[in-house]
Amino acid sequence: MRGKLLKFALPLVAFLALIAAGCGGGDNESTGGTSPSETTGGGGGGTLVFGSAADPVALDGILVSDGESSRVIEQIFETLVMLKPGTTDVEPGLAESWEASDDGTAWTFHLRQGVKFQDGTDFNADAVCFNFDRWYNFKGSFQNPSATYYWQTIFGGFATYDPKSGAPKDSLYKSCEATDENTAVITLTTPSSAFLAGLTLTPFSIASPKALQDFGADEGSVDADGIFHPTGTYSTEHPTGTGPFMFKSWTRGDKLVLDRFPGYWGATSDNPTGFNGTGAKIDQLIFRPIADNAARLQALQTGEINGYDLVEPQDIPTIQENSDLQILDRPAFNVGYVGFNISMPPLDDPKVRQAIAYGLDRQGVVDSFYGGRGEVAKEFMPPSLFGYADDVPEYTFDPEKSKQLLQEAGLTPPVKIDFWYPTDVSRPYMPDPKRNFEAFSASLEQAGFKVVPHTAPWSPDYLGKSDEGQLQVYLLGWTGDFGDPDDFIGVFFRSPQKQWGTTDSHEMDDVQKLLEQARAETDEAKRTEMYQEANRQIMTILPGVPYAHNKPAVAFQANVSGYVPSPVDLQSFATVSVG
Repeated sequence: MRGKLLKFALPLVAFLALIAAGCGGGDNESTGGTSPSETTGGGGGGTLVFGSAADPVALDGILVSDGESSRVIEQIFETLVMLKPGTTDVEPGLAESWEASDDGTAWTFHLRQGVKFQDGTDFNADAVCFNFDRWYNFKGSFQNPSATYYWQTIFGGFATYDPKSGAPKDSLYKSCEATDENTAVITLTTPSSAFLAGLTLTPFSIASPKALQDFGADEGSVDADGIFHPTGTYSTEHPTGTGPFMFKSWTRGDKLVLDRFPGYWGATSDNPTGFNGTGAKIDQLIFRPIADNAARLQALQTGEINGYDLVEPQDIPTIQENSDLQILDRPAFNVGYVGFNISMPPLDDPKVRQAIAYGLDRQGVVDSFYGGRGEVAKEFMPPSLFGYADDVPEYTFDPEKSKQLLQEAGLTPPVKIDFWYPTDVSRPYMPDPKRNFEAFSASLEQAGFKVVPHTAPWSPDYLGKSDEGQLQVYLLGWTGDFGDPDDFIGVFFRSPQKQWGTTDSHEMDDVQKLLEQARAETDEAKRTEMYQEANRQIMTILPGVPYAHNKPAVAFQANVSGYVPSPVDLQSFATVSVG
C-alpha cells in the first residue's frame, strides 16, 4: 500500500482533509502526558508509545488505503482471515475455517463463537454480511475511486453502476448469506485466485453494525478535486471492531490513544492462531505523529517514544551502536517507482517515456540513499513473488541514449517535464522523497530534460492529485498487502486508472485483459506464466519506471519485545511487551 502511507506506490490513495485540530471520543485525562518511562516492567501492562510518520487519514478501513490509517485499524479491527505474523501466509482470523465450492464461486466461512464487538454487541454471520453488503451497496460519492480504493481493487464495482463515479461496471462480489449464526457464505460472480488473500486487507475488517449506523459511517462527499470527506463521526471518534485494542481518543497532530479491550476473545479463550491466548499485553498503545525522520530518532533516543518505523538507512548505525536501542529488519516487499501519466503529452509518446527511463540514475539513487539495504528494481513487483520475469526490458542510465530518443520523437532538448514529489512523509520504498527527487532531477537534466519541480503534502493533496491523474511525472511506491502478484501489478494495471492516464489511453488494454485472466486462473503454473508475460509487456509500454526495492528497518528501545516485523508493513501490537 502506498502509505501503507498508500500499501501504495501503490499505491498509494488518500481521500481526506479532515478536521485539523482534534477529534476524540473519550476521556483524555488519563492519557495526557503519558510517556514510555511510566510503563511497568516485565511486559505486564503499561503503555507503549509508537512514533508514526503522520496521522491516520481516518479509521474506517474500507475508506482508506494509506499505511498510517491501516496500522491503527489493524489494532482495533480483525478480518475473517489474516496473515501469519511475519509472513504472507493466510491463516484463520474471525473465521476458524473455510471452504470453496467446486466452481470456486461460493466460499463458506465458519466463524469463531463467543466473539464480541467493543460496544458489547455480538459478532456473528449477520454482522459479516452487513459489512459486505454495506460495501457493495455504496452509492454516489462512495463509489469514487479515491473513497473506496481497495474495494474496487479486489471486488470491482457496486450493486448500482454509476458511470460518472469512475468505478468499474462489473463486480466480483455477488452476495453474502448468513446460513446460520456462525456460518457466512460469500458468493462471487466468477472464480478468483486472489480473493482469499485479499480478505486479509484491513479495508475488509469487520465492524460493529450498530456503531456504523449510530455514528454516520456512510455520511460523506467528494469535493471538486476528487477527495473524499466524511461528515459522520464513526471514522474519527467511534471506530468499533473486535480487535485486542479499542479506541479511546484522537487529537490530530498530537496523539491517538488506544486501550486494551478487556472483552477481547483472545484474552478469555484458548486461541491457537491469535495472540497466544492473552489478548494485548500492554494496557495502552499511543501513536504519536512525527513527520521528520531526525525528530523520530531523537524522540527514541530521549525516551519520548518506545519505537518507530521507517528508519532512515543512515540512522541505522547510530541506533545499533546504542545498547539501549535495537533495530529489527522488515522483509523487503515493496517497490518505489517514478510514475507517468501516459495520456499527457509528451509522455503519450513511448519514446519520451523510454528517454526518461534511460535518464534516471537509479543505481546512483539506491547506492546513495538506501544504506546498503536497497536494490535497483527492474519491474513493478519484488523478485520474491511468483510471476517475476528475469527477461523484461531494462533501462540503464544512459543520457546520450535519452537525447537520441527525444530527437527520434521529434523533440528538441531540453524537453520540459513536470516532476512531483511529496513532502512531510517517509515511506519504506522511499525514505527521503526530496533527496530521491533531487538526484533524479539532476540525472534527467543531463539527459535532455528541463525538470520543473512540484511538491505537495502527502495526505491528502499529493495522493489525491495522483489518484485523480493530475501529475505528469511523480514519485510513488507500494508495499505489498499479501503474497500475490495481483497485489502489485494487478493493483496497478488490472483496471484503467487516472493515476497512469490509462482511463484515457488504450495502450494498456491488452495488459489489463491478461491480468484479469491471471486473477481468475487457479493453476499456479499458468498464473506464473501469465504474470511473467504481463511484466514483459508493462516494462515495454513503460507506464512508469520502478527504481528500488528496500528492506526497511524498525527501531525500538531495547526493553521492548514481542514485535514481529511484517513484510506487508502491518502487524498487531498485542504481542508486544515493555519492560
